[in-house]
Formats: sequence, structure tokens, C-alpha cells
Amino acid sequence: MQLERGFATRSFHGTKGGSEHFIAVTVPSAGDLRSQIDLVAERYAAARRSLGLAPDTAVFRRIFLSDVLNQATMVRNSPLAGEPGDGVAISIVQQPPLTGAKLALFAYHIEGGGPLVRRRLSPRHLLVGKNGRRHLWSTRLCADDHDKDGSSAAQTRSVFVDLIKTLEGQGANLRDHCVRTWIYLKDVDVFYQGMVDSRRELFAKQGLTANSHFIASTGIEGACAHRFDLVAMDAYSALDLAPEQISYLNDFDHLCPTANYNVTFERGTRIAYADRAQLFISGTASIDEAGSVLFPGDVLRQLDRALDNVEALLQSGAATLADMMYLLVYLRDPTDFARLGGYLAERYPQLPCLIVQGAVCRPDWLVEIEGVAVTPNDDPALPAF
Repeated sequence: MQLERGFATRSFHGTKGGSEHFIAVTVPSAGDLRSQIDLVAERYAAARRSLGLAPDTAVFRRIFLSDVLNQATMVRNSPLAGEPGDGVAISIVQQPPLTGAKLALFAYHIEGGGPLVRRRLSPRHLLVGKNGRRHLWSTRLCADDHDKDGSSAAQTRSVFVDLIKTLEGQGANLRDHCVRTWIYLKDVDVFYQGMVDSRRELFAKQGLTANSHFIASTGIEGACAHRFDLVAMDAYSALDLAPEQISYLNDFDHLCPTANYNVTFERGTRIAYADRAQLFISGTASIDEAGSVLFPGDVLRQLDRALDNVEALLQSGAATLADMMYLLVYLRDPTDFARLGGYLAERYPQLPCLIVQGAVCRPDWLVEIEGVAVTPNDDPALPAF
């Protein structure tokens, strides 16, 4: 996975909308937090140099931490975050990197195909304009530690209301323009159901039902930098999408509709542009067409089934695993890392891959994967990316 250098990259080069670059950075477990931050920054700069990228091509960075309450302040004050003035959407989440390090980094850059025009709507919402299209990156949405007696249901409503109000302020809405969410729960085994119930109720009021569509999403264990927050969220929204650009990824021979077990997210979403299609794959586990967990207790067989499911979803959008730009892998049990990490490195040596600790919503699921694929598309009637 190219990580012998400490970083791995994958790029898509379009004919009209410029290039997209995906970067994963890891460091060894040795050293204190400051030295590891410095090494991540050094390797991230080396990754950019290898791609010929200027720092100002960065759009989004997610920083994975092992102990967010103790580490977030130093990270926020480091060049990795550079907040809020550098025009990059910064996600900070406690999901310990399973290399044993204190942090790891994922970054997304856009280069060429027209200038990027950035406007920070608030510390949590960054609007990026490109080719006359607006892209909203929303990060670290949470209750801000004010709701000490709160519930996951109430906090879920709070983070979505923040997103909804921001979208409405730009003449957009959750149903038609939100493409992807990442929802983090402090203890997924305890608080997941409250989030699911609250999201279902809120979605229904926003016109998101089994008869319309939902939003690609990952709901996983993780934490923000506030002690009493149970729920945090990142989101990506494309504010000028036309209906013909959007389709949803399903293969009911492999996976059942999520509504069958009363949750409300899409397995994947495809967004088409004139020269490319982006396929956003939701958190995907070892599930069958009836909604049952397959291969309980066997992490490698679960990983294989999850990859098969992702392949099936991609094929429904005219893509394959070879089109994936990166993989993010969540493991419930960190003792599975050595076997699983070696297996992925052998099977996908050129694919940026980060493996972090994050329990999945059912205890029997030992591993979950997500990512983004980008494929060429030739449809001049669609807007440029």
C-alpha cells in the first residue's frame, strides 16, 4: 500500500475538471505527540511533492487520533490543521490508528480544471466553488460540550439541524444536495440506536424516505474533542446538483435495502460529471441479501465478504475495485490488525489504505470498509467537475 515511505497516493486525472488526489499518511509508534505531528507533516509534504501539488490545492483533511481529549489542542495548533484561515475543511476524530501511532492523516486535493474559490461560512462549514459549482464541506459538527445530560438522539438532531440550516442559507437542502455523511458515536454499542431513530424521524421530515432515497453514510464508533458529546458528524454536500447527475448504488443479490432493517442510509451514491463519475461507498460490512451477519468470529472472511459487497455496489455504477481511490478500514478488535493489514497490503499494494479502530454498529461485525471510486465519464451534457 506504498506506506513503506509513510504515505500512499492515488489520483484521477480528468479531461475537463482537473485532477483529484487522495493521500494517506502514517507514522511509526515511536516518539511523543509533537514528534509524530512533525513527522506526519513532513511525510504529507513529501506526498504533495511526489504529486507536484501546491499546499493550496488541499480541500479536506481528516486527522485520526488515539486520544482526542488530550491531543486535539496540539493538533489544532499544528500545520496539519491550520484552522480556520487556510481554506481547508479539517476533521478531527478519535479513531486510533492501528499502526500504534498517535495519529494518521487522510487528505483530499483538487488541482487544475479551474480555480478553487473558498469561503468559510463558519468554523465548521467551508464552501468551495469550482467551475460555477458549489461544494460544502462540513466538519466537526457536534453539540460543543454544552449538552452534558444529552442523549444520542438529541445530539443527532442538533448536528443535522446545523447542517440543514447551513444548506438552506445557501439555497440548498438536505434531500437534494447532501451526498455523504460520517457519523461518529462515542460508544456505538450503546448509542447507535438513538442516533438511528433520531435520524429516521428527521429524514422523514426532510423528505428522505424509502420511497425517495437516503444519503450515503458511515455510522461508526468515534469521538470528537468534547468530553460530553456522544455524536459528531462530517458531511459533504454538492449544492448545485441536477437530478440527472445522481444515482444510487445497489445489488440486492448481495445486500438488502437498508430500510429492511430500519436504518436510513444509501449503500452508495454516484455523482456524474462531464468527464468523471464519483462513487461514494458507505460503510460496508459482511452482510448478506437478507441483512444477516456472515462469518461471525472470522475477520478475514468478513473482510472478503465486505470487499465482495463493495465490488457489487461499484459494478452497479459501472465501476470496479480497481477504480477505488482509497480504502478506510474500521476494526473492532485491534488484535486483528496484523493479519488484516498484511492481507490488504498484499492484495492491494498500490491503494491508499488506513486502518483504524472503530467498532461497527453490530457487535458481530468485526470489520467495516468505505471509500471513494472515480471513473471516466463521457457526457458533455453534464456540468464539468
